Amino acid sequence: MSEYNFPELAQKYGTPLYLYDSAVIRRQYERLSQAFSGTRARFMYACKALTNLNILKLLHSMGSGLDTVSVNEVELGLKAGFKPKDIIFTPNCVSIEEIASAVALGVNINIDNISILEQFGHRYGNSVPVCVRLNPHIMAGGNYKISTGHIDSKFGISIYQMRHLERVIKSTGIRVQGLHMHTGSEILDVEVFLRGVEILYDVASKFDDLKFLDLGSGFKVPYEPGGHSTNIESLGRELSGSFNEFCRQYGRDLELWFEPGKFLVSEAGTFLTKVNVIKTTTATVFAGVDSGFNHLIRPMMYDAYHHIENLSNPEGIDRIYTVVGNICETDTFGWDRSLKEVREGDILAFRNAGAYGMEMASNYNSRPRPAEVLLHEGQDHLIRKRESLEDLLKNQVVVL
Repeated sequence: MSEYNFPELAQKYGTPLYLYDSAVIRRQYERLSQAFSGTRARFMYACKALTNLNILKLLHSMGSGLDTVSVNEVELGLKAGFKPKDIIFTPNCVSIEEIASAVALGVNINIDNISILEQFGHRYGNSVPVCVRLNPHIMAGGNYKISTGHIDSKFGISIYQMRHLERVIKSTGIRVQGLHMHTGSEILDVEVFLRGVEILYDVASKFDDLKFLDLGSGFKVPYEPGGHSTNIESLGRELSGSFNEFCRQYGRDLELWFEPGKFLVSEAGTFLTKVNVIKTTTATVFAGVDSGFNHLIRPMMYDAYHHIENLSNPEGIDRIYTVVGNICETDTFGWDRSLKEVREGDILAFRNAGAYGMEMASNYNSRPRPAEVLLHEGQDHLIRKRESLEDLLKNQVVVL
């Protein structure tokens, strides 16, 4: 992102501010495409990471499909230009009515519990194909809150319920076109994916008319400078080989689907804040900024690390600060961080903020959400206006 002057952008658009670099998103997508060039792989962007229409349009232009988890995300994808056949709808704990709404839009349906699958079968029979999400009982991910394939997870149909699953499919005539598995986020160990796909191969051999296997995602990105990440190139080589061999045994070439979200957009994002106050106590020096966990909740919710830099004083001496927000409760972005000397008015950059930053932002403490800017081919473009007090009030109905 060196071609853009971030302090100038902070002055132009104000803070707090989310910035997204399209070149980084393209780099990540091309890296995936190259890593899995040895097989019939498809990438369905998990748009819950960041749903701004401009980001969706950008990924559509690269050839990506779309992974959605609500019917509203499906609608956004259609507005961004995705064809229904290129969208998969993978909800959790939604009603059959919401699933019916997605069926009416023509997208691929992925069902993760037997109750809804049975209702689906009675309603549609074999007229609408489905994908089935399985729970492999594999513990994986960077935090328990983002691990989705373990035995206590609400996601997926347990692999130990296969007999029940088979009875529902047979009795209702459901046509299964895909099998899906997603074990968690921030998975570093390639072996986790290889164990998961072996389970899928075993289950897939029981179905005659599959078109794809979907391994979800969970690829880890490096949050700290020099930090570890999933070895996508190694994973691509090993998975492509085993998948191609499975297809030979199955008797038909299937597609191997992935649903990367964070991997595509996280490193593209930078969150800019302004330092409101330097507060020294008996034990700590706080740098208090003009944002809080209402705009970037990951550090408080997941103990997530975001690298922080002082853009206004890059040649300053190193000092230790605890960076906190302006929300009226404990609101810490980072404890005891070494930063170039921070002064009131300085601009701090939070790196790796493209995924689940703005998407999880709220109006807590009645504070408006930030603006968003896309950095594209050397130009900066406002892609979401900063909210105002009027935005906070527009859906309220005053009766007193």
